[in-house]
Amino acid sequence: MTNVSGIVKSARKIMRQDTGTGSDELRILQLGWMLFLKIFSDKDKELELLVDDYTSPIPPELHWDEWAGDDEGMTGDELLHFVDRKLFPTLSNIDLSTGNKRAVLVHEVFDNNYNYMKSGIHLRQVINKLNEIDFNNSKDKHVFGQIYETFLGELQSAGTLGEFYTPRAITDLMTELTDPQHGETVLDPACGTGGFMTAAIEHLKGTASNVSDRDAIGKNVKGWEYKPLPYMLANTNLILHDITTPSIRYGDSLERPLTEYTKKDKVDVILANPPFGGVVSNNNENNFPQTYRTKESADLFLILMIHLLKQGGRAAIVLPDGSLTGDGVKERVRQKLLEDCNLHTIVRLPDSVFKPYASGATNILFFTKGKGTNNIWYWEHRLPENYKAYSKTKPIQLSEFYGFKQWWNNRTESDQSWQVDISAVKKNGWNLDIKNPHRAEELKERTSSELLDELHLSFAKGDELLNQLRKELI
Repeated sequence: MTNVSGIVKSARKIMRQDTGTGSDELRILQLGWMLFLKIFSDKDKELELLVDDYTSPIPPELHWDEWAGDDEGMTGDELLHFVDRKLFPTLSNIDLSTGNKRAVLVHEVFDNNYNYMKSGIHLRQVINKLNEIDFNNSKDKHVFGQIYETFLGELQSAGTLGEFYTPRAITDLMTELTDPQHGETVLDPACGTGGFMTAAIEHLKGTASNVSDRDAIGKNVKGWEYKPLPYMLANTNLILHDITTPSIRYGDSLERPLTEYTKKDKVDVILANPPFGGVVSNNNENNFPQTYRTKESADLFLILMIHLLKQGGRAAIVLPDGSLTGDGVKERVRQKLLEDCNLHTIVRLPDSVFKPYASGATNILFFTKGKGTNNIWYWEHRLPENYKAYSKTKPIQLSEFYGFKQWWNNRTESDQSWQVDISAVKKNGWNLDIKNPHRAEELKERTSSELLDELHLSFAKGDELLNQLRKELI
């Protein structure tokens, strides 16, 4: 496979020399529209060959290969003039009267973006770097996710874009266990760059038995995203996964009053890692019933997702520890979840799963809407042996969940799993932040003198290391 990470780093190194792309965010925006056009244009040419009556909304001379494909092609002022005066004005004012949804997408991307680079020579060098990536021949369909992960990893503070990459092991696990079926609608109301959507698409493709099944996937897997950059990247990602017209709505999921959603808006499956720790903007909390109004985005998203699920609908979502506990609105939100849905499983994840983009303990909640919760199973996911934490070079892997998947259909208590009755949860203010009781037993089993011995041993080990260090310094 192409060394995508190396190519992206080289491209960004070139952009650092350009006066127009002086910040991380501008470099990502620049790469974003370029990758979109390269991938979109390529897929459009493929569609023209495969579909009899398909005509690309992009004029022939503006297809990526025509002006960017030749490494020895246009450069300098000529290239800059072409991109700024021809490419952007034409694509942002593309003809929308045909009703071609792909034309609308091109318009949205180019109307909301700019060519930030000021040097045509640097621009040519970046184009040539991107031409080293051949998305068609890549064996790894998730190469685009890898590019985006590289973007984020390179950012000094990924939080400036408010975007956190959900590790592929997590999106795949949640999708596999929620098991979307053909004909069901799947939604991610905070879809970012489309990680859950592509996981659902690949899952459904794997079980498609006919052409109509495959054709319906793009319509049935939906996403909502309100930031221009992830919206553009999500569309690019889905086009790369052979979805001709992605079903991604551009807009804030929280801006619509809850009462406006009708039966036709309800979905069968929700897969999401909603924004948390964020403060809701534009007084959007007023779109929710008084009893659930809060500025904490994760809590409002949870209410929205419960509301959007059909009776019998299934959800798998990522939530921080902060949403599992707390009183006031937080308590009322949890009460609604437990009374309206069967929250059957909570997976407790180690703090470092989302590093380097975010730290803090998170959980995966699996629930079904329709009847209340009687008891909740917990599973504590542990770091692999000899790991102190996950990191960019040592991310969480799907294979680590083998034991959990075996347990899923045949549940028993163990040192990693325990069950809690709803009455205990209710009595404790609907608190879901329940630690592994078997860990507590391990501590209880040791006497206080044994614990003191362990402490002395650790002090002795510390003294030994200090003495060794002194000797080396002398």
